[in-house]
Amino acid sequence: MAAAVAGVSLDPTTTGGRTALFWPRFPKSAATIQYASAIQGTARGDFAIAWRFEPSHNSAFVTIRIRFLIPPSAAGVLRLPIPVSTKTQTSLRHALFIPNVTLLKASASNECNKRREARLGFPYSWEYNMTEKQWYKLESKKKIGTPCNSFLFHPSLNRTKWSGESDITNAVSKRLDQSLVSGFYEIVLNNWKLEKEIEGSGRIGNIPEYFNSKNLGPYCKDGSTFEWHIDDATHII
Repeated sequence: MAAAVAGVSLDPTTTGGRTALFWPRFPKSAATIQYASAIQGTARGDFAIAWRFEPSHNSAFVTIRIRFLIPPSAAGVLRLPIPVSTKTQTSLRHALFIPNVTLLKASASNECNKRREARLGFPYSWEYNMTEKQWYKLESKKKIGTPCNSFLFHPSLNRTKWSGESDITNAVSKRLDQSLVSGFYEIVLNNWKLEKEIEGSGRIGNIPEYFNSKNLGPYCKDGSTFEWHIDDATHII
């Protein structure tokens, strides 16, 4: 589930785990999920991705920052969702040097463990009221989780030396995949428009209005057949 939300999987056409597909999916609203991260392990190394909304989670337009890592001797394919608004601008840049991943993971894990020991979790969960057809925050006396940043957003990376930014807005709007080589990358989507979440009859994780939608996406034009494009393997979720 984490990999599906954050957006990383082995590319359907890869062999030997050489190529990963980065396909982040963002919620319509930033009210319940503000960030996501995942790691796809392979024999060639770990592919990793993390994204977050920033800085405001309540405005109609937000900035989304994505970072992802492609290990040495590997490759990646970037497939971003098409923005709802024409105001959205997308830029891509890469680090001039790949950071010390082992040290980053250790530092991030150490900080997360300290947060857990200090019980810096959150005393609530999000539930869906089927009568009023809206989400609500259910308060709890027990802190049920400890939010921790992905190692890709560790503060030590603030000193990263980046290349110049490339504007990939046009490629994203045309749904063109970007082929990338090994490296550490950052994407910034400015003026990403938020939308109202679908109102459904189920609770979290079971909203039939999502999977019964007539809009099956660009990879399944005819829902009456089982003739899928090979890239559907990463869109079925």
